Amino acid sequence: MTSPELVLQTAGADQTRALAGAIAPLCQPGDMLLLAGDLGAGKTTFAQGFGAGLGITETITSPTFTLVRHYAVSGHPPLRTLLHADVYRLDRLQEIVDLGLGELVDDGGVALVEWGDVAEPVLGEGSLAIALLAAGHDDHRVISVRAAGTTWCTRWTALQAALAPWRAEP
Repeated sequence: MTSPELVLQTAGADQTRALAGAIAPLCQPGDMLLLAGDLGAGKTTFAQGFGAGLGITETITSPTFTLVRHYAVSGHPPLRTLLHADVYRLDRLQEIVDLGLGELVDDGGVALVEWGDVAEPVLGEGSLAIALLAAGHDDHRVISVRAAGTTWCTRWTALQAALAPWRAEP
């Protein structure tokens, strides 16, 4: 079965945050969003918008040196926690498994994993893979969103509707 995919465009950091914020209300406990993109592609900007979409008012920063940051979610039950991880500095897949993200999100959490493309072999089933690519000028981005497994496939129509304002022209 082919995983469904959307190709989107944003024209600046504010639009990238808004797009991420549109995804947030569709999340359920246990969801993993795997973010991919080069340095400076907008992964942390995406995380900031996603957190705002969950009602998080705390400043969201890159977890590069702490590996995982925890944020309390308010106003989106049954979600209670956003786990923001960065696996860039981890050398082996087992180190990603050892972070215990799967167990942490099972208790009312949702995880955003920067450099998630390297984690997809161990975290990918049921995840939403999001790739951010600089579009050549200013802060414009091309963002692809792909469902892995059936978890997001059941919410695909709602996701398409939420992201319609950013659909890339064919």
